[in-house]
Amino acid sequence: MSSTVPSHSTRVLRVRVKDRHAVWLSQLSREVNTVWNYCNDLQTRVFERERKFLTGFDFWPYLKGCTRGDDSLNLPVQTVQETAEQYARSRRQHKRVRLAWRKSKGVRRSLGWLPFKVRTIKYAHGQIYFAGKWLSVWDSWGLGEHELRAGSFSEDSRGRWYLNVTVNMKRPPRVAPEGNAIGIDLGLKDLAVLSDGNKVEAERFYRDLEPALATAQRAGKKRRVKAIHAKIANRRQDFLHKLTTKLASRHCVICVGDVNAKALARGPHAKSVLDAGWSAMRTMLQYKCDDAGAWFLEVPEHGTTRMCNCCGAMSGPQGIAGLAVRQWACVVCGVSHHRDTNAARNILARGLAIFEEQFAAAGEAKADEAVVNEIGRHAVPVGVGHDPLVVGIPVL
Repeated sequence: MSSTVPSHSTRVLRVRVKDRHAVWLSQLSREVNTVWNYCNDLQTRVFERERKFLTGFDFWPYLKGCTRGDDSLNLPVQTVQETAEQYARSRRQHKRVRLAWRKSKGVRRSLGWLPFKVRTIKYAHGQIYFAGKWLSVWDSWGLGEHELRAGSFSEDSRGRWYLNVTVNMKRPPRVAPEGNAIGIDLGLKDLAVLSDGNKVEAERFYRDLEPALATAQRAGKKRRVKAIHAKIANRRQDFLHKLTTKLASRHCVICVGDVNAKALARGPHAKSVLDAGWSAMRTMLQYKCDDAGAWFLEVPEHGTTRMCNCCGAMSGPQGIAGLAVRQWACVVCGVSHHRDTNAARNILARGLAIFEEQFAAAGEAKADEAVVNEIGRHAVPVGVGHDPLVVGIPVL
């Protein structure tokens, strides 16, 4: 079942640009905002007149010459094209006639963004060449070892700039899901309970720094508030990266419950749900399993808490009152269960069943294809009208 040809995966490498280039990048980002807002206004006018939506290619005749002349933009022409194309993609994705304007000034200004296409940037001697200028970066990824493709420069809330560039990396061949499989039940007190009985305790990234954040907000220290928020996000991201890397490297099959984090974030436990980072964890697991050659699947978790993983009976606690019950015994088979561990084992069983169905369907499709090919080799060739081909040329 394993592949013999190594495949490639597309990764986005993020490196920080040194702060001395922040002013120059901010000036270019304001020009990007101008192009974006021009496309937004043009799309609105065209729709009012012709009820037509413009593609990225349709914008280009209106943007020609904007990078030439005395009062031209300082942007590379590829950045202008990519901005228009990204606007068209975003408008189509959100299914709207007009998108929000990008603001260059004021309290609610848009964070800086500079897209570029393939072969727009060049790397040499630890620096990136873009728009006629060499930019120094903290090269933590070894960019010289990769072929740099499309990407963007982006600004965070503290005014720091980053280079985000896509590269192609080799990944190991994928193997069939056999052995060393794990199911994961996500929660708040325990971030993840594994089907083998291990638990990952939820860290309090936001709660630990909430008093310091409140003090800075009351004092009106905006820079301190931004620094604390960045620290919270960095701590959460670092923890989730380490956890998901460990899980993806040790298990060839990972099944996770599809808990609806967006819906729970509207409830009374919103801060705890957002602090846990369930969606970020599942996203990391998905691409890290893909890179490691493991299989990842989000499994419907409805009923996994109540169902006994031994006999399948729905005998567990239910309702709001049942949330406080952490240990229960099945009334059918008598087996004692821990609530979250039992759910993780049911998630694993459902995931393996889905994989088995997919592999069986793939095997049947391959067998049917082989039968069709075998019949095709021995079939009588037919002509245009599906009749047997005439041997020789008839005399008219």
